[in-house]
Amino acid sequence: MKLSAVLALLLLTATANAQIGDRVVMAKDESPVMAAAIAKAQGSLDTFLATYAKPPAGADMFRLKVKITDENGSEHMWVMPFKQTKTGFTGTISNDPQIVESVENGEEITFKRADISDWGYVQNGKQKGSYTVCALFTTMPANVVKQYREQHGFEC
Repeated sequence: MKLSAVLALLLLTATANAQIGDRVVMAKDESPVMAAAIAKAQGSLDTFLATYAKPPAGADMFRLKVKITDENGSEHMWVMPFKQTKTGFTGTISNDPQIVESVENGEEITFKRADISDWGYVQNGKQKGSYTVCALFTTMPANVVKQYREQHGFEC
């Protein structure tokens, strides 16, 4: 987990502040499945931001996943809450870093659009977006994926 090519993906809990249980799942940035998930998230970011600006009924827990890099490597972390600014975004780190040491859970950060690797929200109990989490399901045991789908509303 100390390599800059590693992507630490923390699955969001019902309380939106950490991973599901104690489970941290990793995938390399260059994984074709993960690269496709990040591209899908980035390609649909404008639609997500429009939904965030005018949330539909039953929608909440809006979040962004942001790539953070320091001398220890790179890590993709959920940021929630967040807001757009004139020059990018600000938001609060919502999980404990596993690689980087330049930020900590609960810290407010500023970041650019190019740093965003995923987005997500919950609508009526169903996860929307979270493409990188869905990509991880292809590498996880079927019973664990089933648990995440049932307990946290993933529809991917």
